Amino acid sequence: MVMKIKVFTTTALLCCFMICLAAVADLSGRWTGSIKAPDGVDYPLTYVFNISSGVLTGTAQAQGDPKTITDCKLNGNDFTFNIADDDGTSIPHTGKYYADGDSISMNVNYKGTKLHTTLKRADK
Repeated sequence: MVMKIKVFTTTALLCCFMICLAAVADLSGRWTGSIKAPDGVDYPLTYVFNISSGVLTGTAQAQGDPKTITDCKLNGNDFTFNIADDDGTSIPHTGKYYADGDSISMNVNYKGTKLHTTLKRADK
């Protein structure tokens, strides 16, 4: 009986893990949108996300060269990461992937100013 419980528990945990990996695997790809700065100017954004073995990597680009995303964390469809501005300032990002709409809701904390954008998949 104890062995059956262990097998069942292990199988259930493995299934949960695989479901989480499947959900975040859809996050991979090129995403675009724009973000309105406090001065009213819209800046185009491009994010490229890759997921390998449950680890999120990629780049973010607004102006200039793409920046590498760092300190990535995945939790189901929610994720966080940072990018470093040209002056070295860390810019925290918090996102949520919505599979039904194939979109990402992203909050950005730029030097104390909270900004929001919705990203759409650029490559289908």
